[in-house]
Amino acid sequence: MGDYPNIAPADYRHVLGHYPTGVCVITAREAVGPPAGMAVGSFTSASLDPPLIAFFPDKSSSSWPRIAVAGRFCVNILAADQEDICRRFASRAKDKFEGIGHHISDNGVPVLSGSVAAIECDLESVSEAGDHYCALGRVISLMVDRTRPPLLFFQSGYGRFQPRSLQKVR
Repeated sequence: MGDYPNIAPADYRHVLGHYPTGVCVITAREAVGPPAGMAVGSFTSASLDPPLIAFFPDKSSSSWPRIAVAGRFCVNILAADQEDICRRFASRAKDKFEGIGHHISDNGVPVLSGSVAAIECDLESVSEAGDHYCALGRVISLMVDRTRPPLLFFQSGYGRFQPRSLQKVR
């Protein structure tokens, strides 16, 4: 494995910014206090059997420790018209849920109203990944709430699919 080149963070962000990512809000509820939530653009399916998802919270996040302690969370896949919700959960607001529609699921986690889909998980494992953590969640429940285009992040901005791009490939 030898020496690695010094890649400038600005160059890294610029190049990887040319790849669009979906936007999710991870929500959880500790035994006491208000619910916790954070916006992430680093969410992916990790395994079909068992069903596992992964996301990568920043080590400096003030919300991640609360989600980790809760041990159970919901991945809320945001719809293209939910940029304001994304911005709220990406902020350091004291109460990120203020004025945001949500309900507590049968599994005890906050589910945001109007999201494309909700994937409820138990925290399976956490490992270090540079300046982030790699969090694996075991899926315990999932549902599609809206068959609408998801919110995308691309080149430092938010956007959506064009309708024709949703046609099935033959």
